[in-house]
Amino acid sequence: MNAFLYGIGLQWKLDLRNKGVLLTYYAVPLLFFLFIGGIFTSINPESYKTLIQAMTVFGVSMGAFLGAPAPLIELYGSEMKKAYKVGGIPLWTAAAGNLISGLIHLMIMSVLIYLIAPVAFDAKVPVSAGNYFVTLAVFITACLSIGTLIGLFVKSSSKLTMISQIIFLPSIMLSGIMFPADMLPQALQGIGKIFPATWGFSSLCSSEWDATGLLVLAGIIAAAALVSVWRIKRLQAD
Repeated sequence: MNAFLYGIGLQWKLDLRNKGVLLTYYAVPLLFFLFIGGIFTSINPESYKTLIQAMTVFGVSMGAFLGAPAPLIELYGSEMKKAYKVGGIPLWTAAAGNLISGLIHLMIMSVLIYLIAPVAFDAKVPVSAGNYFVTLAVFITACLSIGTLIGLFVKSSSKLTMISQIIFLPSIMLSGIMFPADMLPQALQGIGKIFPATWGFSSLCSSEWDATGLLVLAGIIAAAALVSVWRIKRLQAD
């Protein structure tokens, strides 16, 4: 357990030194929030009601899909994987440590949006902070679970950019954070429900527990965990 905790702390420090990860975890999401937040509230005065949730979904999706897979590709796609094997360190610890480190980073970023938005844009604060942050933790974990899968299956940084964008862009455009999802054709609304951003946004905007949304997110986490275990076993055997 001590070794695993040390690994999480080490991954945390490595993330802080990784400019690419810091950009996707903090810099771009917060700059987007500060820039777009003013535009949203100017164009649509009613957007203040869901501004915190919308900007949080954007930031979490970006960090999970564009930032979190990068350290895993650097590990599993390099000779570092052999060092893990020689040292008798299970490969799953790297994926788990990366996910937990990402959860901490994205939670910090989300808290900053939660605190700044009411002051900067007069955004409405969620009714129940407890419900909001528990739902947020589940949503972040679901997104990072998909990000972990990307990192486990993609073998190069060049392919990572393309595949991450394929998942990230539809997540944002079809989730309802840019414009109401009910404005979309039924087919696109159905496609949007594939992505955790859609369920995360609706759950975060709910004043009560959104059982359906949380169950879907939990299902995504469970499915991603099973596939990740299978993939790591394959990598361990190679």
